[in-house]
Amino acid sequence: MAERLLPQLAAQAEVRVVSSVAEAVAALRDSQFDLVVTGSSELLPLTVTAAHERASRVLEGIAQGVCIVARDGTLIWANATLRSYPGHVLDAVRAACAAVAAEWGAEPAASESAPEADLRRPRCRQQALRVGQEYCFDLSVSALPGGGNEVEEVLGLCTDTTAVTRLREKLDAIDAAGQELVALNVDETSLLDVGERLRLLEDKLIRYCRDLLHFTHFNVLVLDPQTRRLQTVLAGGFSEEAKAIEIYAAETGNGISGYVAATGKSYICPDISKDPLYLPGFECAASSLTVPLRLIDRVVGVFNVESDQPAAFTDEDRQVAEIFGRYIAVALHTLKLLAVERIDAAGQAAAGVSSEVAEPLDGIVGEVSRLLTGPLDTEEARQRLRGIIDRVDRVKRALQAARRPPAIRGLVPEAPTIDPLLRDKRVLVAEDEDIIRDTLADLLTRAGALVVTARDGSEAVAMLHSQTFDLVLSDIKMPHKNGYEVFAAARAVNKACPVILITGFGYDPEHSIVRASREGLAAVLFKPFTVDQLMENIHRALSSAAPAA
Repeated sequence: MAERLLPQLAAQAEVRVVSSVAEAVAALRDSQFDLVVTGSSELLPLTVTAAHERASRVLEGIAQGVCIVARDGTLIWANATLRSYPGHVLDAVRAACAAVAAEWGAEPAASESAPEADLRRPRCRQQALRVGQEYCFDLSVSALPGGGNEVEEVLGLCTDTTAVTRLREKLDAIDAAGQELVALNVDETSLLDVGERLRLLEDKLIRYCRDLLHFTHFNVLVLDPQTRRLQTVLAGGFSEEAKAIEIYAAETGNGISGYVAATGKSYICPDISKDPLYLPGFECAASSLTVPLRLIDRVVGVFNVESDQPAAFTDEDRQVAEIFGRYIAVALHTLKLLAVERIDAAGQAAAGVSSEVAEPLDGIVGEVSRLLTGPLDTEEARQRLRGIIDRVDRVKRALQAARRPPAIRGLVPEAPTIDPLLRDKRVLVAEDEDIIRDTLADLLTRAGALVVTARDGSEAVAMLHSQTFDLVLSDIKMPHKNGYEVFAAARAVNKACPVILITGFGYDPEHSIVRASREGLAAVLFKPFTVDQLMENIHRALSSAAPAA
């Protein structure tokens, strides 16, 4: 039959003839065929082989690392993904799988009297595996079925979690920065001169950057608002020559730092040799990341990080560095305030610092809130960002505690300034007019509230979705989102949170007051209003608010 069929096939297609099943298996493994012609006795082995080959190709091509390890620790097989890692990574995965296999192999074999379900139940173990400082994996180890109940081989499945773990560690670093701010001690810091304060801050930044953020070479430059010159005040790993370079805030001719200070835009330089903006910094630098230091809406300097590896910084690094840069700006500003203060009473000094840093801290909260409303890889990352918000609250509480006067000064007891109903209540003030927003924030802070401010409706809504508040004060007419949209967002996340809307001269083109009143609006304030009117409405709103579910 083959003698008659082959000439016909050869006339129409390319034909390959083999003389054994082994040759056929090898040919199927190495080449692609449209048709296989064989005797019926050889069909089953070829079909099984083809199925195995397809399974092998699937395992070779998946993004996770896969391996088979024997009970004695021998690596039987590993797919291409796992083999692409350095040898010490493959060996660490093999050793982890072998340890599980050895543990299972040492367990007594299941007896014949064991329930049938127990005999069929697959063995599987999940664990985190870290290889040095470079790689992190989620490792799943499963027992492979054998001839009996004893485990002789296991299958390891590795998912690379390095990027997620690094993000968590960087968020931990920001959290640590917040805790340092909480530990602000006005009495101790006021005893140091400017140089000592900067050295204290420099020591902290070096520790954060190197140990937590893994940024080994950095510098912080502060912008002189009059001359527009950028001056290095803190540095780690930079030469004296690099720190002495004269740089101004300008888009051209002043390096990447000058560009970032002038535009307020972060800048990732993957290869300094190909970037005309780059100016010498760290001697062995290959790439850099530069972000602005923002204090409220002003750029007060830049934070520059350099690496000896090309393309070392990602967009994720940029986001983390921007938040960290805001903390640096607040810390520098706090030190500046303490340096110029000449007030003997620590409480008065703390009050000045508190009012000055309140809005920059709210800027950090706003940035974190925007990240929380975007896509994040894990719930753990969200928890880390929420931790930053908690740290900011603790900063405000610490500063409030420092500014409160003693119960008795001299012989005359002072009237308390803290409102018991507002003490430690979290209040969101959404107002696009700076003077009104700042006045409301200062008034409520003095009454004991923890105030967070938003400069427009969109920022307010983002904060409502990422934080918990006891009261919301919102202007009706704001950019991006109006007062009703803020009210609706507050009701969506917590119906028990009272909302007070503020408007000028009866302005309500979107009928926010009418719509919100039907849905549980606590009160409306018409500008101009008095402090008494404000506090009366706040008291009424908080007193009638139902407990949160």
